[in-house]
Amino acid sequence: MGRRRSDAVTLSDVARLAGVSISTASKAINARDEVAPATRERVLRAAAELSFQPNALARGLISGRTRTIGLLTDELGGRFAIPILLGVENALANEQMSVLLCDARGDAIRRRHYISTLLARQVDGFIVLGDDNDIRPSLTRDIPVPVVYVYCESSDPEDLSVIADDEGGARLAVEHLVSLQRRRIGHITGPQAYRAARDRVTALHRVLGEHGLGLAGGAPLYGEWSQRWGRHAAGMLLATDPDVDAVFCGNDQIATGVADTLSHWGKRVPEDVAIVGYDNWEEFAADCRPPLTTVDLDLERLGTTAARYLFEALDGRRPSGVVRQPCRLVVRESTSAVGRG
Repeated sequence: MGRRRSDAVTLSDVARLAGVSISTASKAINARDEVAPATRERVLRAAAELSFQPNALARGLISGRTRTIGLLTDELGGRFAIPILLGVENALANEQMSVLLCDARGDAIRRRHYISTLLARQVDGFIVLGDDNDIRPSLTRDIPVPVVYVYCESSDPEDLSVIADDEGGARLAVEHLVSLQRRRIGHITGPQAYRAARDRVTALHRVLGEHGLGLAGGAPLYGEWSQRWGRHAAGMLLATDPDVDAVFCGNDQIATGVADTLSHWGKRVPEDVAIVGYDNWEEFAADCRPPLTTVDLDLERLGTTAARYLFEALDGRRPSGVVRQPCRLVVRESTSAVGRG
């Protein structure tokens, strides 16, 4: 028969079974350095035997922490935010911590209000979530607890920022096309104002140069992150360079539009023209005809990584600089060489 709530195991019960004081039992369970390894092992063994579950509030009072993190974003509705948030939340749950989420919606006054509110709630640290993997002004001077930036790079090099490696992702895409013997590779992407778009172009030129290749069409085609732009730009590229045999696209929406235009022009994908997208957005990548080979940013892992760096900062290690998380290539039928003449 299970214990009633009034009979719940207490720290005193654990201390009694382990033959130590309540203070020593508390230090052992909270991994304090003052406890000898053999004593800690005895306490933990007693806690396991009694199925002792430390009270989160009590642990917070002992450690001086609330075991709560503030997550501040400017665009919760963006498609990149939710997977990152899930990664953060999973990492926090594994450490029995909670997250308070605030969406400033790009408003500076709202952002300052949320920072003050979260600090009043005595959060242990902040994760600042960006929406475009670009550089943003540092908020750290207004926040007296550890801060980690994710999917954005703080303007202060002393801060710690975790971002997706856009140059590395573009390299994966272009090297894949080159490995398939594609030699007339074009590039259609979003606005040049986005650092992600510029970084991918930098990697594109570097890889093509390493293989002695030029860019089909002569220059990248910058535009919108949309299917409509993909359809329009693909027509421009084909008119400029009819021999194009591959297109590396800045996102999966653009790639889907490119596939539509190629079909309209009587070009077979991938036999005549191979396509690689970016983001691995299932709604477009998997439903495209044919399904898209694309670069996955692994956004959930990005959130998990940011949370783990925040744990380090909370433990007294304050890393700084920029951590670029590698992307991965997801190969589907849009680059399959089968049947190519």
